[in-house]
Amino acid sequence: MSKIRLGIIGCGGMAGSHSGGFHYLADRVEIAATCDIDLERAQKAAEATGAKLAVSDYHELLDHVDAVLVVLPHDLHYEVGMTCLKAGKHVLMEKPMCNTEEECIELIETAESLGKVLMTAYPVRFWPIVLKLKELIDSKAYGECFQMSVWTEQYTKYAPGHWALSADRLGGGQFFSHGCHYVDILMWFLGRPVRGTHIGTNFGTPWMEKEGTSNVTIEFENGALGYHFGTWGARGTRLGWSIHAHCTEGMLEINLADKKLYAHTHIKEEKANLDSESRRKVLYEADASGKFTHHELEHFLDCIRDGAQPVTDGPTSLQGLRVIWRLYEAERNNTVADLRGLGLDEDWKALNPARA
Repeated sequence: MSKIRLGIIGCGGMAGSHSGGFHYLADRVEIAATCDIDLERAQKAAEATGAKLAVSDYHELLDHVDAVLVVLPHDLHYEVGMTCLKAGKHVLMEKPMCNTEEECIELIETAESLGKVLMTAYPVRFWPIVLKLKELIDSKAYGECFQMSVWTEQYTKYAPGHWALSADRLGGGQFFSHGCHYVDILMWFLGRPVRGTHIGTNFGTPWMEKEGTSNVTIEFENGALGYHFGTWGARGTRLGWSIHAHCTEGMLEINLADKKLYAHTHIKEEKANLDSESRRKVLYEADASGKFTHHELEHFLDCIRDGAQPVTDGPTSLQGLRVIWRLYEAERNNTVADLRGLGLDEDWKALNPARA
């Protein structure tokens, strides 16, 4: 099969994080065109990726590509995604898919009707170290997982006037923009959500219109709990990016700073002296750095080649965003969110009988 001609729409920071992995797939994909409203930025991205075309209007690249990577402000995802799908292009959409349920549904239905791949860029799903953790959890190698916690501690301060400061353009706050990764991960690992709470604040991140720090707790159908703490206001960190999965026979930990997956076992029964030492063993060590985005791009290319449905497809993405929207609503109403019916394996059309 000939190489897929990929166009990059949006050449800011997120596009840069993707471009680091393109060389891994040079035998399968050609970066044919780049686009940014700042033409100079598009031209620099073209030079970095070997693209022959750089434009400031994305319509001008559509005749030169088979698929697009959309890396734009969230409020532009719907318009650009819809135009590209209708032009017959496969779409890899940077998360979150869209800012509203209606926009998500229209994109999903358009992709389905035209037979095009629509995939949300959730790279964490494809990291080998995370896949290894999923394998261990699913096989119950360390017993049943009853608590999974995800920490993302970073300092993200946007310049005045940046689009991400606007709640309308971002679609919410840090939780919607970044936490969507980890709601997706928790649901993928733990199953169907039942109820949950979210509390967010922009204390410590006054540049954010909505929350820059969030705490999320979700109860799942099997009794397990999932937790995510995320902040864009960290002035220092210890956990950085990490996952702890407490199981009935040990605790599994991903520490991305040292790129290792650990098992912590044989904890001592806690006594009055608070002695809770355990043994630590390295189960897996990643051999790459950065965001490993070439793994998700490889999956996108596989789906185009095989006519397959991505694991982070439109319906899956929508269910995760629905969880976030319900948690936001419950937070406004000072209640606990009812999350039943929103599992990744449940019928995404069920909430709208007219579409079933």
